[in-house]
Amino acid sequence: MAGRFPLYTDNDVHGDLVKALRRTGWDVVRGVDTFPKNTVDPRHFEKAAELGRVLVTNDQPLVDIAHQWLEAGRRFKGLITWPQDHYDRMSIGDLLRKFEELAAKDQPFHPDYPIVRFKPD
Repeated sequence: MAGRFPLYTDNDVHGDLVKALRRTGWDVVRGVDTFPKNTVDPRHFEKAAELGRVLVTNDQPLVDIAHQWLEAGRRFKGLITWPQDHYDRMSIGDLLRKFEELAAKDQPFHPDYPIVRFKPD
């Protein structure tokens, strides 16, 4: 079913994007508001899964954790990622559009591989 889904952002997602997502109606929990600054990546991944939120990250180790969970048969709602250097190639508006396009899909996250990578157009 199409529609927005709750998000959990790790510490690497820029604050301007989080503000823009919230301003446009997205439900966002930030990792920095949930745990101390130096909390290890697996804890953020576990918290997002526990809360039933899609994890948003620019951190490759969190993508690696997602693959480990999939290999172990563990489920999670979804993961959205893009490399940090894409901030130079995608504006906040570009990223917002990608979130909205994903939310418009009937099944934004494949049950067997719920990882979505945003890329510049």
